[in-house]
Amino acid sequence: MADFLASGRVVDFILVFMLCEGLLLALLYHRRGIGVAPAVLGPMLLAGAALLLALRAALIGDAWPWMALWLILALVAHLWDLGLRWRRSDA
Repeated sequence: MADFLASGRVVDFILVFMLCEGLLLALLYHRRGIGVAPAVLGPMLLAGAALLLALRAALIGDAWPWMALWLILALVAHLWDLGLRWRRSDA
């Protein structure tokens, strides 16, 4: 189990699960009209995925620029998500 965590494979597993979740939610939205629109869901999932990739980089000992890149991408996606939510709450 320690190898599973230290190798970063646990993050890969979570990312695959997140991808499946995103696809399922998009399918539900398009087929049944329920849930969150993919355009709104995308930035939130992207922010989470970028944070997970920063964690993976730290776990496997990548150089700090990779961790910084993933964290900056997470911030950008978070601000994008926040902007979408902010506009919706004004309406």
